[in-house]
Amino acid sequence: GTAIVTAAGMINALEIQGKLISDATFVCMGAGAAAIACMTMLVKCGANRANIYMLDTKGVIHSGRTDLNEYKALFANDTEKRTLLDVIKGADVFLGLSGPDVIGAEEVALMADKPVIFACSNPDPEIKPALAHATRSDLIMGTGRSDYPNQVNNVLCFPFIFRGALDVRASCINDEMKIAAVHAIASLAKESVPASVLKAYPNVTSLSFGPEYVLPKPMDPRLLPNVARAVAQAAIDSGVAAITTLPKYAD
Repeated sequence: GTAIVTAAGMINALEIQGKLISDATFVCMGAGAAAIACMTMLVKCGANRANIYMLDTKGVIHSGRTDLNEYKALFANDTEKRTLLDVIKGADVFLGLSGPDVIGAEEVALMADKPVIFACSNPDPEIKPALAHATRSDLIMGTGRSDYPNQVNNVLCFPFIFRGALDVRASCINDEMKIAAVHAIASLAKESVPASVLKAYPNVTSLSFGPEYVLPKPMDPRLLPNVARAVAQAAIDSGVAAITTLPKYAD
């Protein structure tokens, strides 16, 4: 779920920043299950595996290391770079799935023009938004928290992805269905936000697609029909649905 939402937000953030996902350089701090899932989904959405630098507690995951499990090994980069400072220079994206305060102003300042930072550690992100924004005026920032803009949280796709799968009696949830959910969530952020959503957030007066709104809000009622419909259609199209008529979803 986190991987689907991360990919949706990343696609939109990179678009706003004028960058192609296939060209972007990614730094992923963390190499656990969530990090592996997120980076795998981003590759399926167009990211170039050679442009991905993943770090664990021992530094950059590179092809010369002999201590990698089979999942980390998939992201071993053939590089001489070894530290966060080495890989963050000129990077377009920092994705944090690790722990609090692992990246500072020095590292953020070294990133490429118009960078994207998703610091998803909860409750304390890898860098506090105030520090990141004070360091760079050209970045897009997301966190896992609801009290900052751009919350990256799997609530945006659960349980809607299951609703779509169950409605057509899908035998599995395949890549086609996951990618359909990514694009459904990403597309929803570009639509006009109804008043009912704004009412749910008293401190927000308006929302429109841009640096502080790259993902829809969890209280958006359109998530259910949009994501479920997309997932159901992808299940039908990919041949894993027992029911091949798309259900009608109330918008």
